[in-house]
Amino acid sequence: MKSNYYYIYIMTNKSGSVLYTGMTRDLLRRVWEHKTKDQRISEFVRKYNVDKLVYYEYGESVSDIIRREKEIKGWLRQKKIDLIKKFNPKWDDLYLELTGDSSLRSE
Repeated sequence: MKSNYYYIYIMTNKSGSVLYTGMTRDLLRRVWEHKTKDQRISEFVRKYNVDKLVYYEYGESVSDIIRREKEIKGWLRQKKIDLIKKFNPKWDDLYLELTGDSSLRSE
């Protein structure tokens, strides 16, 4: 992972019925928190089992990343799906690719 960057990410649940968009300074730590249902994760994320990373992008400017996060959050669901499909056509769990850690595979 790139250091000194900020990340926007989209996560989903096993069925793909929920899309969650967020931003973070440490993508791997944040996804791990989702996967382990860490107490820092929102009740929404725990309730809907949002633990599969399907999209991310990064940038150096926190203000640009916040602006981009708000932009994506404002999109209709289909536009988010189109973005994910372009970046990750099979909707693979990108956390597994980034870390090689299959022990926290989405269930």
